[in-house]
Amino acid sequence: MTKTYTQLPHEQRYQIYAHLIAGHNQSEIAHNTRVHKSTISRELRRDRELKGYRPKQAHELA
Repeated sequence: MTKTYTQLPHEQRYQIYAHLIAGHNQSEIAHNTRVHKSTISRELRRDRELKGYRPKQAHELA
């Protein structure tokens, strides 16, 4: 059985950003956005080189 992967839509990236600004940790963000913790971790790591997490740039890098 093969797994299929989909990119996060803009809306979810902005939700992640809002939760980060609110001070939530990765587990809380994953629970609130219904996305796996590893997805949140990869998403935040993808955009780490810029000045903090920025949803627009993260989407462009995806």
